[in-house]
Amino acid sequence: MYSLFFRLIFQRMDPEKAHHLAFAWIRAAARVPVLRTFVAAVLAPRHKELRTEALGLRMHGPFGLAAGFDKNASAIDGMSMLGFDHIEVGTVTAQPQPGNPKKRLFRLVADRALVNRMGFNNDGSAAVAERLGARKAVFRTTVGVNIGKTKIVPEAEAVADYVTSTERLAAHADYLVVNVSSPNTPGLRNLQATEALRPLLTAVREAADRTVTSRRVPLLVKIAPDLADEDVDAVADLAVELGLDGIIATNTTIARDGLGLRTPKRTVEAIGAGGLSGAPLKARSLEVLSRLYARVGDRITLVGVGGIETAEDAWERILAGATLVQGYSAFIYEGPFWCRRIHRGLAEKLAASPYATLAEAVGAETRKKAAA
Repeated sequence: MYSLFFRLIFQRMDPEKAHHLAFAWIRAAARVPVLRTFVAAVLAPRHKELRTEALGLRMHGPFGLAAGFDKNASAIDGMSMLGFDHIEVGTVTAQPQPGNPKKRLFRLVADRALVNRMGFNNDGSAAVAERLGARKAVFRTTVGVNIGKTKIVPEAEAVADYVTSTERLAAHADYLVVNVSSPNTPGLRNLQATEALRPLLTAVREAADRTVTSRRVPLLVKIAPDLADEDVDAVADLAVELGLDGIIATNTTIARDGLGLRTPKRTVEAIGAGGLSGAPLKARSLEVLSRLYARVGDRITLVGVGGIETAEDAWERILAGATLVQGYSAFIYEGPFWCRRIHRGLAEKLAASPYATLAEAVGAETRKKAAA
């Protein structure tokens, strides 16, 4: 039914307008007590065997919403109602900013993909912190906060910019993510180089620790799929060295060639710059994840994201080394029953596997390949 609705309604609408419309519906449903309870019962049934512990946190399962959908932390209960086991809000910047000029979000329907150059449009860390602080949770869920650099801030002042957001948001975050991998903020990806990343992560860690003294706020970094293999290794080594809690692999790609795109090349070229997400990212994202796990093992938590559409995709990421998995683009194409299908499929995969728990399955395929 949703596929028909998508073709008749959403596909004919501007993607950003369609996003705002769907977002408004989700928020509205979550405000009505009886309705949200009914929706959650249908779309978010819990599977005890999928319960997950990661980053020192207990979650209903491993499948979460990637950053980018709820930029301003205004639909956490709504997305939890739909079945996401954790919600990563943002990307949030220290200063509010409108993002890049429209049109800035595009669908590649034939590829089940998106191209975006949103540019971190958000209300700013002060407003988001106030919203999170005032939130009265309806559903128990894990909330991650993804932070990035304000566009107008020079690269040389990036550390201070991230620290400002950390000081405002750390107290409200179950975990923090340093985003240095979006292709839509000029110079941002330069911060993935270890000589720039080390002082940035160190400063954010120190800011989180002095801001929140009652607990340790887990800190992760999100990297791009376009990093060379040696740079992936360098980030992995740095994460271990600094005692980072996790790495999210991966963000969107700036690549267009070698992805097997079905959308005509002239159409893709006409769209122009931006990060491509969705199914075409699947292979490289999995490759980066496997490489990270082979490098770090169980010393830090890995989060697999990029091209996850089915329970089979999620299970493949878990076997490759992901304790948590995230999705976003496929939600646009799959609709509100997506989480339900992922959870049911994962439970079936686990039951049919030789592993007693999801934790036992994490990294099993990568370890097997290393031993061969």
